[in-house]
Amino acid sequence: MSLDITIRIGGQAGQGMQSIGYIIGKIFTGHGYHVFMIQDVESRIRGGHNFVQIRIKDGPVHAVGDKVNLLVALDRVVIDEDLHDLAENGVMIFDGAKTGFKSDNPNHLDVPMERLAKEAGKSKVMLNTVATGAVFAVLGTDLRPLQDRLLKQFAKKGDNIVENNKRCASAGFQYVKEKFQDLPSYNISLRPSRRGKMLINGGEALALGAVCSGLKFYSGYPMSPSTSIMEFVGAMAEEHRIILEPAEDEISAINMAIGASFAGVRAMTATSGGGFCLMAEGLGLAGMTETPVVIVLAQRPGPSTGLPTRTDQADLWFAIHAAHGEFPRAVFAPGNAEQAFDIMGKAFNVADKYQTPVIVLGDQHLNDSYFTVDEFDTTKITIDRGKIFSDDQIPSPMDYKRYAWDDSGISPRILPGQTRAVLYAASDEHTEAGHITESAAVRNQMMQKRMKKIEGMRREMKKPVIFPSEKSDVVILGWGSTYGAMKEAVEMMNRDGLKSRMVHFSEIFPFPPMDVSAIFSKTTRIFAVECNYTGQFADLFHFETGIPVHHKILKYDGRPLSPMDIITEVKARI
Repeated sequence: MSLDITIRIGGQAGQGMQSIGYIIGKIFTGHGYHVFMIQDVESRIRGGHNFVQIRIKDGPVHAVGDKVNLLVALDRVVIDEDLHDLAENGVMIFDGAKTGFKSDNPNHLDVPMERLAKEAGKSKVMLNTVATGAVFAVLGTDLRPLQDRLLKQFAKKGDNIVENNKRCASAGFQYVKEKFQDLPSYNISLRPSRRGKMLINGGEALALGAVCSGLKFYSGYPMSPSTSIMEFVGAMAEEHRIILEPAEDEISAINMAIGASFAGVRAMTATSGGGFCLMAEGLGLAGMTETPVVIVLAQRPGPSTGLPTRTDQADLWFAIHAAHGEFPRAVFAPGNAEQAFDIMGKAFNVADKYQTPVIVLGDQHLNDSYFTVDEFDTTKITIDRGKIFSDDQIPSPMDYKRYAWDDSGISPRILPGQTRAVLYAASDEHTEAGHITESAAVRNQMMQKRMKKIEGMRREMKKPVIFPSEKSDVVILGWGSTYGAMKEAVEMMNRDGLKSRMVHFSEIFPFPPMDVSAIFSKTTRIFAVECNYTGQFADLFHFETGIPVHHKILKYDGRPLSPMDIITEVKARI
């Protein structure tokens, strides 16, 4: 029988739900299973209602499940808020003495987690480890993989911490084994796997892709949900000789990245919506000086502070049009961890080749969710620094023109101090040589030169992912982090006899060339799936292709779309 189980661990901020989720995810990934984990947290340091949700399958998993098979309630609020999500015959683990909750349901397991933590670990803060042991008992697995993982997780904190955690895990495990006999049978076998898989979140995948693409300078101001990128780059900075510069604000962050790139190294920054607002002027500077720079914009609900720890896809038009005036830029939006890793390599190459800013749109759902993936193949990444000239390629140093006309729009670039040529650059409009001008004729020439790059970039944009290949009358259209929910929704609808396919874009702007007649027919009904209020990508798609979108399935409450969100709306409208 195939395995597909969803575990939710809920409690207050500071109770260690993320630690439990990560430990469970690492163990199951290391034993050949596929894991997808989301984090649903409030914007506070302590308290509140928070949870992590882990879906475990023996085959690929792309999205959250709609029903919870095992609920771990670390406080009473979780019981009150989440018990209705428990599947029929699902199991709940709770602490009756701590929560005051009583139940005669045999699948509601009263485990004195706080007491066991104090007895076994000498601290009630270890109740999350007791809960983890109880989870493994319910799943019918052996305790050894958990004990081994705890050793790896806490080895740097000393033997005492490791042993206390092991005792707490054992206490939770043994309590459930001895007290509760008639539980749903999972009996999951955990055998070490040699499949070469890893557990990684989207932010880490973006950072790893940047490092493998030759990143040498990162400047940033921490702003959720982009912070994991800065943390991951920081952890790898010394080994890979990367300068990481914590900035006092986002204005400084983007200008430092532009300066580093102007000097000749691959540079990037990352932020969220409010920070990107501050970066808009710097973005324009990169556009006018034709300086490559990569910016990760991890979206969250706005406007203003909005919902700092939730997800959204409302910054698409903002990314395409940010900064005043018109200038080329590329916009990418990976849908999962694999795409996030691959797209960073392309982002740096496009930035260098076309000497232009590149914006990579993530969001809280992508950046903070964990995926089981095959180990990334770093040999796939090729580094193309574009048209950087040396002395041998410059006939006369005194005649070098930084913004020389070219039919491609791409001028020869030199790096300051590395040739005999003099380099002029200005944020004002300028001549081919880089000198400030107000000539109408030169203005027209320079605008045309810069904008010519768009067509070259358009030819490099990857076509959308289409799944399955067979034509259908129902098409689910989407972009970015909705990929997983779209894919599973299409799989489920096809299994149920509703023939459908998905068309998912990860390379957004310039809009990729495509043969729309091969995908859409006159009878096709298009459902656009997005996490924003207005259906921004649906409007962009209509503008670029002339094909109207018949229905918009929109979610803007800060929570990610699930496959059932899509299926329910499609069935209601056909």
